[in-house]
This record gives sequence, structure tokens and C-alpha cells, in this order.
Amino acid sequence: MAVEHKSSRVLADQNEDVFSSGVDYEPKTRDSDSPQLSRRSLSQLEDHEKSGIPLNSPWTLWHDRYVRGATAAEYAANLRKIYTFHTIQSFWSVYNNIPKTSCLGSRASYHCMRGERRPIWEDEENANGGYWKMRCPKQHTDEVWKELLLAAIGEQFDSCMGKGDQVCGVSVSLRDRDDIIQIWNTNASCEADSTILDKVYSLVSHVDLRDSFYKCHKEHSAFEGQRFSATKPPGFPYGHN
Repeated sequence: MAVEHKSSRVLADQNEDVFSSGVDYEPKTRDSDSPQLSRRSLSQLEDHEKSGIPLNSPWTLWHDRYVRGATAAEYAANLRKIYTFHTIQSFWSVYNNIPKTSCLGSRASYHCMRGERRPIWEDEENANGGYWKMRCPKQHTDEVWKELLLAAIGEQFDSCMGKGDQVCGVSVSLRDRDDIIQIWNTNASCEADSTILDKVYSLVSHVDLRDSFYKCHKEHSAFEGQRFSATKPPGFPYGHN
């Protein structure tokens, strides 16, 4: 069975560390390293995938870290896949056992993407879409990231989208001042029919999310079409866009 749109309640009910016994990640040896789930954790996650409650679609968690002066290809090479989860239980097992966003350090990012698409503008599954971007006060980043993750994988945004469009990713990027939140969609031409920002504000109504706007991937001067030899994760090299 698939989780219905109202299932966000089920997701929220399981936000305690109930699935994390014995699940851990490998210690980082350098600040630039990505969180790595241990072999023991991966084995236990396989059990959650077999017996857990399925999500409407799988989602993949990615990590990257901005490196000053890196070429576009080098930046893309920094993108690391953490795990693709298919069930509620495996989502919580991963979420509860990797560092919180506030522990990642400046210039690092998490991306949760529908399926196994990469969080790269030029990816063929993303190229015709765009994202809503907003600034989040640092003291609220962990909370906002969690709420938007639950909304995305629980399909709470579905009713906010135009016909033929869907949310395909959520990103958080740590910066020196306010952090950056992005919500990705698949069809930029449907943006005018979306009420997604209203939904976001209702989910975290007490948080002052600033400077919200929408931008199509192809409107970026750095967009490289299908030239994947030098594709860029979001924010490279123009992190202020």
C-alpha cells in the first residue's frame, strides 16, 4: 500500500528515535566528508525497507559542501548520496542517525530528492523545473528542515501544485548568516498556479522566512543545458542568487 496524503500524521507520530537502535553513521575523518551510514546500519535499513509502510515514492538524501574556487565539475563531484528510502521507518532511521543541519558547518547542504534524481539543475528530470527559495534564521533551521521534509515525503504539497506539476525536492544550505531553504518543482510553467508558499508559511507560521521568490533553473546564466560534464549543484558558483 502507499501512504495517502493525510499520512503526514503517521510520519509525525514516529518522530522519536524509535528506529535508531544500532543504526549509526561512520565518523567523519575530515570536515569535508559526508555522513556515511555504517554497514550494520545499511543491513538494518534493508529490514525496514522490506517490512515498513511504503511512501508514495522513494526519496534520496544527498549531501554536498561548497568548496571555494572549485570548478563546476569539481563541485558536482562533491555531491554524495547518503541513502534512498522507500518507507516511513527507513526515513526515520536515516534522519535520526545523521548529523542535524545545524551540525554540518557553513557551506554544507542536505538535499532530499524524489526518486534518485540528483539535486542538479541540468539533470534531465529537473531541467524544466525550478525552485522556491527563502532565507531561514539559523535558530529555526533544524525545525523548518524537518517540517518541510515531512511535508514533502508525506505528499502534503500535492494539493498546492498546478496541474502537471509536483514537488521533487527540498534542500537546506548552511550559510554564515541566514540559512537557505529551497523547494524544487518539476514544471516551471505551472509556478503561477501554485500556493506552495502559503502552505510553507502555515507549517512554520512562527518562523520569519525572508526574501521568498521563485526561479526557473533555465533562467540562471550558469545553466548549462545538457552539458553534464560541468553541471552544478544549486548555488554554484552564484550562492547569492
